[in-house]
Amino acid sequence: MIAATLYEAGHIPMLCGRTPREHLTLENNDGFLTIIPGPVRTDPRQIDCKVDLVFLAVKDTQTEAAAKWLSVLCRPRTIVCVLQNGVEQVERVGPYCPHAQVVPAVVWFPVQAQSDGLVSLRGDVRLTLPDMSASHIVAEALQGTRCSVELAADFLSQAWRKLLQNAAAGLMALTHRRSGMFGRSDIAGLTLMYLQECLAVARAEGAELGDEVPNAILDKFQAFPSDMSTSILTDWEAGRPLEWDIRNGVVLRRGRAHSIPTPISDVIVPLLAAASDGPEYGCVVI
Repeated sequence: MIAATLYEAGHIPMLCGRTPREHLTLENNDGFLTIIPGPVRTDPRQIDCKVDLVFLAVKDTQTEAAAKWLSVLCRPRTIVCVLQNGVEQVERVGPYCPHAQVVPAVVWFPVQAQSDGLVSLRGDVRLTLPDMSASHIVAEALQGTRCSVELAADFLSQAWRKLLQNAAAGLMALTHRRSGMFGRSDIAGLTLMYLQECLAVARAEGAELGDEVPNAILDKFQAFPSDMSTSILTDWEAGRPLEWDIRNGVVLRRGRAHSIPTPISDVIVPLLAAASDGPEYGCVVI
């Protein structure tokens, strides 16, 4: 998504990834295709220059595998904008690029990846960044593109609000159902209780979020098209490891640190962790 955004604005981004492709393709919500020329570089040894700005757009479960890319791309003061879920981007990515400036981001990209490498866009895209000097450089790079950038004075609250949404979306991975499931009264009730549990932990962490937030998030899920998926469900369907720890486990971990009861997390987190292990096959003897 970011590569297409930059290319449309006249920039030629360097593409690095694990799958060799001659180009990337974005299908816009109007059906128009944006072709981003490659090739996608798949070997860090191909890189012979340092850069000023890196957009790290891999899942948290893939960060360690991306470490070699960070080591060859980053010099002192390189800005690494982390396009990942969760509220722990700096702590998790920082050790892999200790001399860079890590900028966490709240990502609002309604996109869906297809198996052939096509990415489908289903709405407007925006980033929320902390209001700091390095964030201004990221905002300048995206100025004039389709991706709007908000510099938030209270980034912590924004990050936790998005995390609440991601945490509730984890229920989709457990049920193997898309957003239409939130129309069920029982799932809606469970989601509200879970979001209220997450809200208590977020407030203990310093987030300023009102009592209306759980209902607002549930309303958003219920307003989505019934076939809207989420990345954690897509990963489960593809047999990939799940981002359960940064999206759901963090609520359990931080709740315990603040002595906040998290009875729903106590159940959901182990189930997501087990789902992330992948399918187990065996035989039944009768």
